[in-house]
Amino acid sequence: MAQVLVRELKAEVVTRLKARARNRGRSLQAELKEILERASLQDAFDARAIALRIRRRLAGRRHSDSADLLAEDRAR
Repeated sequence: MAQVLVRELKAEVVTRLKARARNRGRSLQAELKEILERASLQDAFDARAIALRIRRRLAGRRHSDSADLLAEDRAR
């Protein structure tokens, strides 16, 4: 089996990953392995399928214009 070394991770990232692993009852190594295995299965096709599902779910709803919201926020 291959090994991977990730350098220069921020301490906060490692802390969050350790907490995530602990909450799932895994070691940090097992959690990282699971994250990487899942990430390797996702591709652009999956992302497009997810985006299509979201668009279908939101179809017909009225959405505000983000430019209007930004202008309103800046005017404050």
